Amino acid sequence: MPVEPYLFFEGRAEEALEFYRAALGAEVTALMRFRDNPEPEHNPPGAAEKVMHASFSVGGSTIMLSDGRCAGATRFDGFALSLAPPDQATAQRWFDALAAEGAVVMPLGQTFWSPCFGMAKDRFGVTWMINRQA
Repeated sequence: MPVEPYLFFEGRAEEALEFYRAALGAEVTALMRFRDNPEPEHNPPGAAEKVMHASFSVGGSTIMLSDGRCAGATRFDGFALSLAPPDQATAQRWFDALAAEGAVVMPLGQTFWSPCFGMAKDRFGVTWMINRQA
């Protein structure tokens, strides 16, 4: 049984989807807006066009996301998402794209467990680990 992370972007989910599509080649597999909710009285105020639920796949994994309560402030602490790129060039491309407008947590390089490992925090505050398998 897979464990699938669910991220709440509090109003920036659509921007995040586009970012991950460009940065990682992610494929959006589902997208539902709050306007599609048959019980709109439960929607956050003014959220009709915001993302109620979406999912994307990258590297065989599914990541789900939402605008949540559209509160504006996100907090992605205490975890990281790990990607296993198929080759060094993909590792570098993903790392550079994720770190752009974000931050390098640990530069991409060789470690005792991997020929290529690095950590980057993207512009939304999500920490990613790029871990090339030996």
